[in-house]
Amino acid sequence: MTTTYALDIQGLRITLPNTARPVLDGVDLTVAAGETVALVGESGSGKTLTSRSALCLLPPGALVEGTVAVGGDDVLAMNAERVTALRTGTAAMIFQDPRAAINPLRRIGDFLTEGVVLPKVMSRPDATARATELLHAVGVEDSILDKYPGQVSGGMLQRVMIAGALMGDPSLLLADEPTTALDVTTQAEVVALLARLQQRFGTGLLFVTHDLDLAAALSDRVYVMYAGRIVESGPANGLFAHPRHPYTAALLASTPRLDAPAGRLAAIDGLPPDLRTELTGCPFAPRCRQATEVCDRQEPVLRSIPDRPGHRAACHHSDHLKGFEASKAIEGPEGRAADV
Repeated sequence: MTTTYALDIQGLRITLPNTARPVLDGVDLTVAAGETVALVGESGSGKTLTSRSALCLLPPGALVEGTVAVGGDDVLAMNAERVTALRTGTAAMIFQDPRAAINPLRRIGDFLTEGVVLPKVMSRPDATARATELLHAVGVEDSILDKYPGQVSGGMLQRVMIAGALMGDPSLLLADEPTTALDVTTQAEVVALLARLQQRFGTGLLFVTHDLDLAAALSDRVYVMYAGRIVESGPANGLFAHPRHPYTAALLASTPRLDAPAGRLAAIDGLPPDLRTELTGCPFAPRCRQATEVCDRQEPVLRSIPDRPGHRAACHHSDHLKGFEASKAIEGPEGRAADV
């Protein structure tokens, strides 16, 4: 039986003007109905562009290959009218900074209702009733409808944005680092709120983040992205407990922890590859201590990990990373081993 996903991205390749390589290069990613999927990686890895492709929010001049299907319909093949319908009903995004996404000159009630009133999805009374219901669901009094964004806190405004994203009863919710601009306590509240709402409404959730602990706590499955490519994917618990790509292990090793040994926080040496430079071989090889000559000359492909259902990694040496110490992935590229 064929599965219809809330989001099904296959072979997505996006090339921008004046770049030497694609900014997204053959991305495959799925989110099932009611599933929470995390997309993690360093800044500039392509996470946000991947999520925005689901709403056809692409940069000017972008050349696009592949398919991005939401609810079984290819977004990239839609005309403007169908894209508008997609954004007002089928899929919605929670942006990183609510103050940049909500018009400061309009009342919060207008922000919540106009997206469904203007395209005549709902009447104004019905939209106001729906907005009131959702505000209560996110823990906000409906008196906020008459206020302006500058009159409420950042945490409260992020709750408003979550309510706004749910106005059209979407089957797919895209959360682009929605807790980055919030304090730690408010972050925890918003994450718990998202988890409750996702379960209540049965919405597929793609959670974009650079916080691996957050991804592990919230998600069912995880995709790890580097230089516009998926380098590892699998169930959250297994992937983070036993990473099979040196980049994933390096990210885990560089995550601050209260129980970490004293000393300097681990970091990944070097920089992600420049878009103005063509890639050969594994894009992580220049920063990876495990890299050998084969990594420099041959691009690894995503392969299934034996005895780990659903777990895949794009590494020539993934079979040799059992019991791999995460700290070894960030000691620098000197002293490479010979090809195995």
